[in-house]
Amino acid sequence: MCEAEKTRCGWASGLDLAVRYHDQEWGVPRYDDPGQFEFLTLESAQAGLSWNTILKKREGYRHCFAGFDPKQVAGFTVKDVERLMADASIVRNRKKIESAISNARIFLDLAAKHGTFCKWFWGFVDGQPVQNAWKDMREVPPTSPLSDAIAKEMKKLGFKFMGSTIVYAHMQATGMVNDHLTSCFRYDPVRALSKGAAIRKGRLQAIASCALP
Repeated sequence: MCEAEKTRCGWASGLDLAVRYHDQEWGVPRYDDPGQFEFLTLESAQAGLSWNTILKKREGYRHCFAGFDPKQVAGFTVKDVERLMADASIVRNRKKIESAISNARIFLDLAAKHGTFCKWFWGFVDGQPVQNAWKDMREVPPTSPLSDAIAKEMKKLGFKFMGSTIVYAHMQATGMVNDHLTSCFRYDPVRALSKGAAIRKGRLQAIASCALP
C-alpha cells in the first residue's frame, strides 16, 4: 500500500513527525520500562500544550533528560533544574521539570516494589490491551473509567501532571488501549500485537527488556 492510499486517524496529518509517530509507535504495546518512562515524561510535559509541540521537542527532551534514564533523572538537583530552565529545546516550565524529576523517583520506587514499572502499570489490565472499535474520531474519549482509576492511584503515590486525561493519552501512546479507528490502516496490525502479551495468572511474565538497567 503506497502512502497516498493509507487511511489514518484524523489527528495524524500535516506534520511529518505526527504521521511517523502514528504509523510506527502510537498504540503499540510498550512492555519496557525505559519506553514507559519516556512517554510518562513527554505526556506530563504536554499538559496544556499540543502533542505536536512535544514531538518537535522530543529529541531535546531525550538529550536534556539523560536519554530518559529514570535513574539519572531521579538524581537531578536544583542546579539541573536551572540548567533545564535555560534550555529552549524543551518546555521551560519549572513545575513540569521538577515533576519529571520527582516522577522518576516514584517510578523507580514502583519498579523496585513490583520488579518492573511495567508489571505495576500493565497489571491494571492483566497485561492485555483494551481493544476499542471507534469509527469516528468524535467517538474517542479523552478519559475512561480505567484512566480515572490509574490517575487516582498515581496521584496517591505522588505523581504530578498525571491527571486522567494525561493518563489516557499515555495509555493510548503505550498501547494499553487501541484507539486507532477501525478504518485506519494501523488498526488491525496493532490489534494483532495484543495476542503476543505474556500473561501468567493475571500478571506479566518477567521480560528481560522490561527490567531497568
